[in-house]
Amino acid sequence: MTLSDKELLKIKGGAITASLINAIARGISTIADLGRSVGTAIRRLVSGKICSI
Repeated sequence: MTLSDKELLKIKGGAITASLINAIARGISTIADLGRSVGTAIRRLVSGKICSI
């Protein structure tokens, strides 16, 4: 079956899938973890409580 150009223009899509929602949630979680790590590092530097290696 071949669709004409007019028929192709009428096709609508773009539903939000579970994979897209999962990827967005994972991205937000990653950004939050990164912010938490940076905040902890800054707090430890300011307070002077850094463990020597």
